[in-house]
Amino acid sequence: MDFAAYWQYTDVVTKFLFFSLLALSIASWITGILRIYQSSQLKDKVASGLEHAVGAESQNIVSLQSSERKTVVEQVLLKEIGRYRFEGEKGLAILGTTAAIAPFIGLFGTVWGIFHALHSIGESGQAGLSQVAGPVGEALIMTGLGLAVAIPAVIFYNIAMRINRKTLFIANDTAYGLLGSTAKSENHNEIPR
Repeated sequence: MDFAAYWQYTDVVTKFLFFSLLALSIASWITGILRIYQSSQLKDKVASGLEHAVGAESQNIVSLQSSERKTVVEQVLLKEIGRYRFEGEKGLAILGTTAAIAPFIGLFGTVWGIFHALHSIGESGQAGLSQVAGPVGEALIMTGLGLAVAIPAVIFYNIAMRINRKTLFIANDTAYGLLGSTAKSENHNEIPR
């Protein structure tokens, strides 16, 4: 099959759907690669970031009672974990949306292409298999394009979500350790750094 011949056969709606899928594909590949890289970087620095945040606050809470100190440290940790969660979720909406709508855009393109092909066949008055198979087969290309756009987006989304879960596990584990150190330091009047 020749792409130039297929392109000539298509109408404005099919071309619009094709360029929509192309734009979604480019956006999801760029976003997916960046999201995986940034999530990996975030995972590697989350523990030291939490320790640094608690250490920076330690000068301000030395004079507080132990329960107040623990509350302040807990608030600092919750704020930092929330910030890490927000950073890890950037771009996931693009990937999720692309994964969800690309197959439907492709399916709509297929339906539109089949309608267009059948309309042309009806006007010509020839309804043999050779007249139907080519245009209908060309219309099915849009379904394949929709899937080709959606599958990488789903893969990127799942990889990024897996890395983000690991990041939050490390963050929560580190936070519990820092809270435990704060509770132990009640007797010694010192804050972990």
